[in-house]
Amino acid sequence: MRTTMIEKRFFKATPKSIQQAREFATVTLAGWGCGERIDDVRLCISELATNALVHGTVSDHGFLVRLDAEDDVVRLEVHDSRREQPKSREAADTDLSGRGLVLVAALADDWGVQDRAPLGKIVWSSFKGAGVNRA
Repeated sequence: MRTTMIEKRFFKATPKSIQQAREFATVTLAGWGCGERIDDVRLCISELATNALVHGTVSDHGFLVRLDAEDDVVRLEVHDSRREQPKSREAADTDLSGRGLVLVAALADDWGVQDRAPLGKIVWSSFKGAGVNRA
């Protein structure tokens, strides 16, 4: 029997929302018994939410975070209002930004981007071994 859990929350387009998104993930995943990779998910949510806030939201539009746990896999999605695709790049040692997607790729088992209707995109990452604990 498959166990599926879904939670989502909308966040305003403010810097404070990044911390709130991390807290949302921590509380949600702990409540589901998904503690194995919670630090990986928290770091990825910080990076993806920051990207949504800085690059993905149209003025005053926030972003949506969705967590989906099914058996042994957690999927994190960050929905924003711009279709512009994120670009992973190699940041120079002196760059103050540009490492977020590199971190997501290193921590998550998979990640990608898909269009969202009627506009915007979803940047997602998945984590094996982090799913619902049925003990």
